[in-house]
Amino acid sequence: MAEETVLGEGSSFMDPFKGILLTYFMPESCYDEFFLNLNFLDVPCLKIALSKGLGIGIILGSVMVKLPQIFKLMGSKSAEGLSFQTVLLELLAITGTMAYSILNKFPFSAWGEALFLMLQTVVIGFLIQHYGGKTSRGLLFIVVYFGLLFLVLSPVTPMSVVTYLQASNVPAVIIGRLIQATANFRNGHTGQLSAVSVFLLFAGSLTRIFTTLQETGDTLMALTYVISSTCNGIIALQVLYYWNSSSDHKKKKKKKKSE
Repeated sequence: MAEETVLGEGSSFMDPFKGILLTYFMPESCYDEFFLNLNFLDVPCLKIALSKGLGIGIILGSVMVKLPQIFKLMGSKSAEGLSFQTVLLELLAITGTMAYSILNKFPFSAWGEALFLMLQTVVIGFLIQHYGGKTSRGLLFIVVYFGLLFLVLSPVTPMSVVTYLQASNVPAVIIGRLIQATANFRNGHTGQLSAVSVFLLFAGSLTRIFTTLQETGDTLMALTYVISSTCNGIIALQVLYYWNSSSDHKKKKKKKKSE
């Protein structure tokens, strides 16, 4: 009996999942607090677990966050209402965040969605050029972007350059979203802008404010997400405001074609 008691000490019903929990969700001290001491109200550990969980959720969501936009472009074979300048500025912001996080050795859960958003944004940039009758320019855009990305992530790039790149995110995000918002206002509709992608981006950037402060404590990155959330919120409001206008616009366009 004494031997069984000894064996039972320090064990938990969550032991089969301990490796996964320690790798992705919490440090060992929090695992012990939750599953050995059964103290599920430890505030610091709750913040860590929540932040890690949200971070992983954002990354998983980012794998498909812009797919609705890509499918909408491919389905309509039109990039009407989308601004290529906005895509370039968005790529600048995403690349800055990704490079800054990698060189600062931040945990992947704090920035991983940038990788998937970058890949999807490059595809959108190409499709805008392709459906605008400039396929060769779209291919050149892809080659030039990945060449610059390789250069930024290379060991020879000074950390100061990457920090400046991250700092440029704030004006890049503001200008990029203002260009898109202005285009929406002038057109009186949001064109081929995907509502699903817009709302997911807004929710993701809003959540990232908390996870960034919790996991990195980096005020520069947190400020970027505050600005990004505000700007994404404006676009989301426009999508709601012009919801019926977009439908009316499509009907008018169909009538013109039939005439």
